[in-house]
Amino acid sequence: MTDRLYFRQLLAGRDFAQGDMIARQMVNFVYLVGDRETGEAVAIDPAYDVQGLVDVLAEDGMRLTGALATHYHPDHVGGDMMGHSIQGVADLLAIAPVPIHIQEEEKPWVQRVTGASDTDLVTHVSGDTVMVGEIPIELIHTPGHTPGSQCFLVDNRLVAGDTLFLEGCGRTDLPGGDAGQLYESLTQKLAKVPDDATLFPGHLYSPEPSAPMEEVRRFNMVFQPADKDTFLRMFGR
Repeated sequence: MTDRLYFRQLLAGRDFAQGDMIARQMVNFVYLVGDRETGEAVAIDPAYDVQGLVDVLAEDGMRLTGALATHYHPDHVGGDMMGHSIQGVADLLAIAPVPIHIQEEEKPWVQRVTGASDTDLVTHVSGDTVMVGEIPIELIHTPGHTPGSQCFLVDNRLVAGDTLFLEGCGRTDLPGGDAGQLYESLTQKLAKVPDDATLFPGHLYSPEPSAPMEEVRRFNMVFQPADKDTFLRMFGR
């Protein structure tokens, strides 16, 4: 699979959307995942400059066939954020009407933020697989940061959105956040991800853009609490 896997990690404000000051401040990652043999690809959390993302795919000889969203926040799917309009799913659908894959509990939140219709969205439950050509992407429901936050496991790479960073985890004091659920997601839902997998987060909040899960579990403070009560005292908001 590795030979035919197409996988790119792009930093908003640097690798694309270079002139967007909000993108430069938010340091979001967008991921492009595809099958080199079929030329099919999906964008994970397309935002800020969707035409630029489509252009990157075209330059690489790939074509967009879908998108996946880790969660509903505008810096990941577009919409209004603190009075600023961010490109995202709505703009992508205008360019390429492809299916947008989301976790089923995130549907009303995504629709509220992006204006996407029922026919634009494909809802999933944890454990579902989205195929891109012959490349399987496993969806893992990891609520806590938002009700329908999800991570994607592809070829031993974990694209985690804002569920887990190399240092820290997503905040839980925004609408739909739940620190108790996030603890369960980190310690149970993601327990299936092996130590030799590589974590690819939703933001560049650390010096390195990715790291082995073994290192993250060893050094990230969110894995230090011995139980849920301790976690809530340390990270609950």
